[in-house]
Amino acid sequence: MIRKFLILTTILVSALTASAEFRWGPTAGVNFSTFHWKQDLAKTSMLCGGQAGVMGEIMIPGIGFGINLGLNYNLHGAHVDFGEHEVWASDGIKNQDVWLHTIEIPVNLRFKWTRMNGFERTLAPFVFGGPVFTFTAATNDAPAVEHPAGYVAMQCGAGIELFEHWQISGGYSWGISYQVRTYKLDNYSAQYRGGFINVAYLF
Repeated sequence: MIRKFLILTTILVSALTASAEFRWGPTAGVNFSTFHWKQDLAKTSMLCGGQAGVMGEIMIPGIGFGINLGLNYNLHGAHVDFGEHEVWASDGIKNQDVWLHTIEIPVNLRFKWTRMNGFERTLAPFVFGGPVFTFTAATNDAPAVEHPAGYVAMQCGAGIELFEHWQISGGYSWGISYQVRTYKLDNYSAQYRGGFINVAYLF
């Protein structure tokens, strides 16, 4: 599915090069994340993190379709009750917050309502969705788990553009490949789940 999406995105970018409108700018926001384990063993609860970076938007004039790309730093994680289970407690591992510092590259298709008799210059709603390619930069001290060098997630969401520059958006992201895996239990891994709220200013 991701391969087909990337092919479609490449075709769209090629078609846009002659007439597209490109904008870019800084973005920042908060996220609310947790881990979805393969089996319901370690109780896990949500943590609040944040992200910041730059985004670019390429839109087809007049019809509202386009793509947006980004390069973001993201801090997210979850609280995991490892200490409640003997398999980890026997090693002195307690309940702890597991944090990941990652670099994200989102690639979203988007649609923005642009034919609203001029009102879109004040407020224009939009929707978006696509894959997020994530690379693990660093983690906190979490001896119970290991992390891959990178993983892939999907995201979707909606937002509004104000005065043709400010964009406020929110959405949900879910991992396709695993993000953390325990050392002691074979194949006991978890995928990322979480919501986010972002604010961007496009030049």
